[in-house]
Amino acid sequence: VHVSQCNKRKTAKIQKISEMAQDSTDIKETIGALDDYVLLGRSGLRISPLCLGTLGIGSNYEESKKVFDHYYEKGGNFFDGANIYNFGESERFLGGYIADKRSQVVISTKYTFNLTNLIPNAKFNSNAGGNHRRSLVENLDESLKRLGTGYIDLMYVHSWEFRTPIEEVMRSLDDVVRSGKVLYIAISNTPSWVISSANMMADLRGWSRFIGLQTRYNLLERSLEYDLQSACAEFDVGIIPWGCVAEGFLTGKHTRESLANAKKGDDLSNLRNNLVISAAENEQNWEILDEVIAIAVETKRSPVQVALNWIAQKPGITSPLIGAKTKAQLVENLKALEFKLTPEQMARLDAVSAPKEIPFPYYFYSNLENYVGAYPFTHKRSEDIEICVYVCIL
Repeated sequence: VHVSQCNKRKTAKIQKISEMAQDSTDIKETIGALDDYVLLGRSGLRISPLCLGTLGIGSNYEESKKVFDHYYEKGGNFFDGANIYNFGESERFLGGYIADKRSQVVISTKYTFNLTNLIPNAKFNSNAGGNHRRSLVENLDESLKRLGTGYIDLMYVHSWEFRTPIEEVMRSLDDVVRSGKVLYIAISNTPSWVISSANMMADLRGWSRFIGLQTRYNLLERSLEYDLQSACAEFDVGIIPWGCVAEGFLTGKHTRESLANAKKGDDLSNLRNNLVISAAENEQNWEILDEVIAIAVETKRSPVQVALNWIAQKPGITSPLIGAKTKAQLVENLKALEFKLTPEQMARLDAVSAPKEIPFPYYFYSNLENYVGAYPFTHKRSEDIEICVYVCIL
C-alpha cells in the first residue's frame, strides 16, 4: 500500500468514525482497519489484524471473488490456505486471484494431511501425508503449482502427528526456507511442548523457527490459555486463532429450540454441524451466548463482532482468522475492527466462559501464593521459608 493510499484510507476512516452506530459512552472507539498491519511473532513480516481463511473458497467462484476483492480493497493482505481445502481447489482459486498482486499479499498454506486419503476414489499414497521430509517436499511443490507462485510466505505444519522426530521436521523446514520456496514457518494444532522443543532446537542450531501458531480459540474453547499462550509468549510466537465463532454457534442464529432435535451426521461433510450440535448440549455454552448477545445489544454491534473482539483483545493474539463465504459476512466481520470492548465487558465474558473444571497441574497454580508468598516474594525469615518448602513437598 502506497503512503498516499494509506493517508487517504485513514482520512476516510476518521470521517466515518462519527457515523458509527454507537450510543453507549462505555465503548472505547478505535479506528482499526485491515491496513493497520501488525508483526507476526519474532519476524518483520507485516500482516493484517484479521486473516482471511480460504477453507470454504472455491466452490462458488463468483461470490468468492467478491469476498477476496472487498478484503483486498480494504487493505487486507493475509490469506490462509492449506493443501486439502476443497481438495486443492481453494489454492487454485487463490493462485488465480493473486496472480497480479503477488508482491502485495502474504500467502500461507499447510501440509500434513493426506489428500489421497480424503479425495473419493483416489489411490492411497501412504507418504502423501505426515510431517516428514518427503511429505513436505511433495506437498510444497504441489501447492506452489496450484498457487502459481514461486514461494510461500508462511508454511504451516498443519498438525503435530506424533510420528516424525522434531529434528527431522525442523531441519526439513529450514531446508525449504534456505531453498527460497518458503520464507517463514509456523505450526498449527499442536501441544505446547512441541513449540518449546522445536524453537529451542532451531535457535541452538541456527535453523528457521516457528513464528506463528494457528490454533482453535473462542469463548467456548479456552484451552489455549493453559500453557500454549505462555509458550508462545516465551518464544515470541504470534497466535492466529481459528474457530473464532465456534462454527457459527456464537453468531446468535441458533436457539435452544432450533437445535433441540438436531441430529449429527456420519461423514466429514457434517463436521461443522456436528460441532454446533455438541456445543448446544452444554448449558454453559448457552449462558455464554446469552452474555455475548447482551453485550451486542449494549454496544449496538453484532454477536460476531463481540466474539471476535474478545479474542482480539487477549494477550498474544496477532490476527484472528475469519472464514467469510459471502461479502456480507466479511463486511460484518470487518466491523469488529471499529471498536473495543470495555474492561467490564471483557470481565463478564471471561467469567461466564471460565472452564468449570481445570485439569492438573493448572488448578494447582492458583494456590501457589499460599505456599510461596505473594509476588514479589517478601518472606525473609528462614523458618517461614522452611514452612513453605515443607508444605509444597507434602
